[in-house]
Amino acid sequence: MASVRCLFRDTAINNRYRNSIRAGIILAKKESLNMQDTIFITGGAGFIGANFVRYIFRHTNLRIVVLDKLTYAGHKVSVADVLKSSRVIFARTDIVEAKAVRRLFQRYRPVFVANLAAESHVDRSIDSPGDFIETNIVGTYVLLEQAYQFYQTLPEARRKTFRFLHVSTDEVYGTLGRTGLFKETTPYQPNSPYSASKASADHLVRAYYETYKLPCLITNCSNNYGPYQFPEKLIPLALLNAAEAKPVPIYGDGLNIRDWLYVEDHCAGLWLALRKGKLGEKYNIGGRNERTNLQVIHALLGALEKALPAKRNPAMIRAKKKSYLELKTFVRDRPGHDRRYAIGADKIRRELGWKPKHDFESGIRRTVEWYLASRRWCRQVQKGHGRARLGLKTARRR
Repeated sequence: MASVRCLFRDTAINNRYRNSIRAGIILAKKESLNMQDTIFITGGAGFIGANFVRYIFRHTNLRIVVLDKLTYAGHKVSVADVLKSSRVIFARTDIVEAKAVRRLFQRYRPVFVANLAAESHVDRSIDSPGDFIETNIVGTYVLLEQAYQFYQTLPEARRKTFRFLHVSTDEVYGTLGRTGLFKETTPYQPNSPYSASKASADHLVRAYYETYKLPCLITNCSNNYGPYQFPEKLIPLALLNAAEAKPVPIYGDGLNIRDWLYVEDHCAGLWLALRKGKLGEKYNIGGRNERTNLQVIHALLGALEKALPAKRNPAMIRAKKKSYLELKTFVRDRPGHDRRYAIGADKIRRELGWKPKHDFESGIRRTVEWYLASRRWCRQVQKGHGRARLGLKTARRR
C-alpha cells in the first residue's frame, strides 16, 4: 500500500499545534517529586501510552522508563521528542519475557508502574485471538509477578509509596441497552476476544491485591481519541481516508453508540488515580460524550471541511467529489459488535476531583488539526501496513 502522505503543506495549523506542544513540554507546572523516583510505563510507544509518557514528562520530574515491544501499533517515533531528555529511557521489551522485566525492575527500581501494554483492536482479536491472550493476560501476569517480587525487596518506607496501575477498558462490561451507564460495580460480560482478555487481566490484578497485597488499582476507560492513534481505529482511519478521497467505512447501520474521551483528559485521570486513588479500587474514566458512529463521522468530516475544504483538496478534485460526506460507505457489521457503551465516571469525579477539559467538538477539532499537521508521523507508522478491514475471517465462517 502506498503510505499516507496526508497531502498537506505546512500552514498556520501546523505551526499553531507544534507551538502548543512545545509550550506544553516547557511550561507545564511540574509536581515536586523525588528526582530519584521512577515510573514504568508499559506500552509507552502506543497511542494512550505515548500520550501518557508526554503527560508525565510535562507535569512531573519523574524519571520515565518506557517499556514497549514495538508492534505494528507501537512506534518509537511517537515519543522521539521526549526521548531526547535524560529523564526518559526507552527499553524495547516484551512484557511476557519475565527475565527482561525482572532486570528492568532491579536496575531502575520504580515507585510507580502503569500498565498500558495491550493488544487493543477488536477486529484484530477476531482474526488472531492468540496474540491478545499472550499480551493482555500472560503479559499482565508476568508484570504483576515481577512487580510483586520487586515489592518484596523494598524497605517499609518504599513499600508505602509503591503503586501499580492497570489500565483497562469499558468493553469488559459488555453492552448496554438504550439507557444506563457502566459503573465500577457492573458485572463483567465481555463479548469479544479482546474484551475477554482485558477482563481476565483485570481479575488477575484484583487477585494480586487481595491475595498478595500488591498495591494495585484499575481504571476502565471509554473510547479514546486524539494524537498518535494508529490509523486502524475509527477516527484516524476515517479522517485519513477522507483526506485521500477514499471510502469512509461505517459498520452496519452506523448507530452503535460509544462514549468518547479525549486522550489528554484520560491521561490526567490516570495520573490522578495512580497518585491519589484508594488501593484495591477501580475507577471508571469517561467523557460523557455519547455519539453514534454516524454522528462521529459527521462531526469528523465537518471538522475536516473547515480545516481543509474539499474544493481545495487535490484528492477530492481528482475524485470529482464536492463533499466529504459523499465518501461515507456502509459495510457489513463485524461479529459480536456491542450496541452501546457508556461510562459512569461519578466515582473518580467525586472522590478524586477529576473532570475532562475537552468536549467532543473541541477534541475532534484538535485531533483533525494534529493529523493534518503530522504527515511525517503518518508516513512513518503506516509504512508496510495497510488499512484493510479485519475481522472478516470469522464472519465468513458463520
